[in-house]
Amino acid sequence: MKLRCVTAVALAFAAATAWGQPAAYPAKVVRVVVPVAPGGNQETIARTVSDQLTRILGQPFVIESRPASSAIVGTRYVKSAPPDGYTLLAISNTFVRVPTLMAEAGYDPIKDFAAISLTGEVPLVLVINPALPVKTLKEFIALAKQRPGELTTASSGVGSTGHVASEIFSRQAGVRMLNIQYKGAAPAVIDLVGGHVMLRFDQVTTSLPFIRSGKLRAIGVSSVKRSAALPEVPTMIEGGLPDFQDTTFNGLMAPAGTARDVVERLRDGVAKAAGGGEVHQRLQDLGIELVASRSSEEFAAFLRKQVDEFAILARQTSMTFR
Repeated sequence: MKLRCVTAVALAFAAATAWGQPAAYPAKVVRVVVPVAPGGNQETIARTVSDQLTRILGQPFVIESRPASSAIVGTRYVKSAPPDGYTLLAISNTFVRVPTLMAEAGYDPIKDFAAISLTGEVPLVLVINPALPVKTLKEFIALAKQRPGELTTASSGVGSTGHVASEIFSRQAGVRMLNIQYKGAAPAVIDLVGGHVMLRFDQVTTSLPFIRSGKLRAIGVSSVKRSAALPEVPTMIEGGLPDFQDTTFNGLMAPAGTARDVVERLRDGVAKAAGGGEVHQRLQDLGIELVASRSSEEFAAFLRKQVDEFAILARQTSMTFR
C-alpha cells in the first residue's frame, strides 16, 4: 500500500513538472508575414515554404499579407511581435536595402531580427510592354536615350529589387527613366501589361506567364547565365552591359531575441523543404530555386555582407530615389 502511494505521488509530481514546461515548438499556428502585395515572387516562395513547414513541423504556417511602403509596414510589425517564433517575416533584397536609403525605415535588418535561412533565389528579367518598338536590349537603350525621362519603369517601392536594378541599369546604360512605385510586383506587372507603364525589372516568376503569352516582351535576364525558364532570352551581359548582374534572394526572419532552438528548428525545416521533390522541380520550371542556408549563422553573415555591399554601391552611385 505504501509503495502504491509513493508511486502515485511520483507520477503526480512528474505530471505537474511536465505541465509546467513549455510545449515543444511549434505548438500552435505560425504566421508568416509577407510585407508586399500578394501575387508576386516573394509570396510564391513564402507560401511554398510555409506549406512545406506545415507538413514537416506539424502545425499550420499561414501567410499574412501586410503590404505598403517598400515593405516597411509588415517589417515593423514583425519587429515588434513577441520573439516566440509564432510571427515570422518573409524577406527579399528590399529588407537589407531600405534602411540604407531611408532614415525613417524604422528598423535595423541585423539588430532587430534573428536570421533563420535563405529560402529562394530568382534572377531578374527586364520586361517591356510590346507597344515599345524594340526587341533587343541595345535597341531599348537607344530608344531610352532618344526619350530621356519619358519611359516609365514600375517598381515595388523605394529600395525594392526592381527599383535598385533600374537605377543601376540607368547608370550603366547612360539613360534616364521615370520610376513609378507600387505596393508589390503583382499590381506593377498588371499595369505594365495594360500599358500604363513601359518596363520593369521583375522576378522571372512573376512575368513568365505574360512573357509566354506574348503580353510582355523579355529582353534580358540579370544572372550570369541564362535562366532555365527563359533559355531564349540573353543575359544583360550578352546584351552589352558587361557589369550588370543582380538576382533576388528570399529568406525567413524572426524578431530579435527568438530562442536559438526555435530558430534552428525552423532552419532545419527550411532545409528539408528545399531538399528536392516535386515542389522543388515545379518551382525550378518557373525560374525559382528553393535553397536553404547551412546554418542560421551563415544566413546572418550573408545579410551583413548584403548590407555592407549595398551601402558602398549606394555611395558610389549617389543613388537617390524619387
